[in-house]
Amino acid sequence: MVNRRAFLLSGLALYGASARDLFAGPPARQSPRFSTTPFTLGVASGDPTSDGVVLWTRLAVDPLNGGGMGSQPVQVGWEIAADEQMSKVVKKGTVVASPEWAHAVHVEVSGLEPHRWYWYRFHAGNETSPIGRTRTFPAAQRAVDRLRFAFASCQHYEQGYFTAYDHMAKEDLDFVMHLGDYIYENPGLDNRVRKHVGPELMTVDDYRNRYAQYRSDPALQTAHAQYPWIVVWDDHEVDNNYASVYQENNAPFEAFAIRRANGYKAYYEHMPLRRTSVPRGTSLQLYRPFQFGALASIFMLDTRQFRSDQPCGDNVKPVCEGVRDPKATMLGAEQERWLMNGLDRSRTAWNLLGQQVMLSRLDRIAGPEQQFSMDKWDGYEVARKRLLDFLGTRKPRNPVTLAGDIHCNWVNDLRLDFDNPKSPIVATEFVGTSITSTGDGADQLPGYKIAASENEWVRFYNDQRGYVTCDLTPKQMRTDFKVLEYVTRPNSPIKTRASFVVEDGRTGAQEN
Repeated sequence: MVNRRAFLLSGLALYGASARDLFAGPPARQSPRFSTTPFTLGVASGDPTSDGVVLWTRLAVDPLNGGGMGSQPVQVGWEIAADEQMSKVVKKGTVVASPEWAHAVHVEVSGLEPHRWYWYRFHAGNETSPIGRTRTFPAAQRAVDRLRFAFASCQHYEQGYFTAYDHMAKEDLDFVMHLGDYIYENPGLDNRVRKHVGPELMTVDDYRNRYAQYRSDPALQTAHAQYPWIVVWDDHEVDNNYASVYQENNAPFEAFAIRRANGYKAYYEHMPLRRTSVPRGTSLQLYRPFQFGALASIFMLDTRQFRSDQPCGDNVKPVCEGVRDPKATMLGAEQERWLMNGLDRSRTAWNLLGQQVMLSRLDRIAGPEQQFSMDKWDGYEVARKRLLDFLGTRKPRNPVTLAGDIHCNWVNDLRLDFDNPKSPIVATEFVGTSITSTGDGADQLPGYKIAASENEWVRFYNDQRGYVTCDLTPKQMRTDFKVLEYVTRPNSPIKTRASFVVEDGRTGAQEN
């Protein structure tokens, strides 16, 4: 443990120096000339507040090969306007795109009006980016009639087209919530729908090129340009089923710590995150709160960076003693306290937990024997019980958890005690399917259909690709599961497969 702590500290020192380069460095090129537009990765915004938002872009003339921007910083101009034609500019400035940060820029705009749309763009040399649209949140505790957002996860580039984002961009939304697996780390494979560039991701350049490939997708660019996004990661942004400093295949600690730091750095570079999330060595601050007026508090959780190693050898297994380890944690002690304190203080009508993996218990096999996924909350029974006990005892108003990861849609009643069918329901869980991961899918595959029948608290299950929209008012939360017919070919139509409603003051979801 001493050696591991020393290594982490050395990593902090190594990456901390480049963190400073985000805000200071050598003189920037003010009038560069480009062989092609440097805005090949589009624009994005995120982390909205009542008076501001983060604006993002990354300069890259050769996006799949390191960006092609050379080693000199570049000055980038930005402006944000009150109209789509950009004729009523309300804020503008310049920022430096640094080579140490892949020539990505994160502009934290403040001083905007609450609860309204804005438009923005960037300039570098004689080139101008596409125009993006963003919006601010209502002021804290202000009465709000409606909030509408979509949540999505798991967009494996090789397994399908991002058609879901074309449809999402046509919705009437206030923001998009992405719950992880924005990229996948595996090497490019032949005979798939599309092919990854590069090898298994290890270096920061590997991760940068992979993000650039995903960010080059036109549908994904359109959805980013249409709404502000609130993002968290899951595992594939670094490596499948990693847990804190533990890698799935038991890689040496030092090697995996470096790999994790590389993945975290590239994640920050490509997401519209605030300065508070600048990576510090092998860590990155990602759990954070948002408030949409008096209507909703949103707690974005990080279930990867601080968790204990999965018990029972990971994967789907019968329960072993490690599942009931009182020291095992999914969130880490600090994040868990932060969440519970935030829920205790919340006075909004709805309390939403945006996190990565299914919270509900889910027995995976038929009959009296039980098997569970050790990578989900099923592998962390004591930590889950603490959270459910808190929800049952402290009773924050209208708690709803949102998750992805599992590549299918689920609606679950979260019971205080899953072993007692008469135990009270303390929250509702909506789990969204993947954008593309695992391919076209089907309405109900046999294996998960068995799982749904084995767990009485499951209200709905579906195994098609798509995303989920949520429509909140002070009286109810309506959730629509939008599914595609296929993703292995482009231009799939979309439909609403099922709709559920949670009523104010009444736990549990009802099919609409």
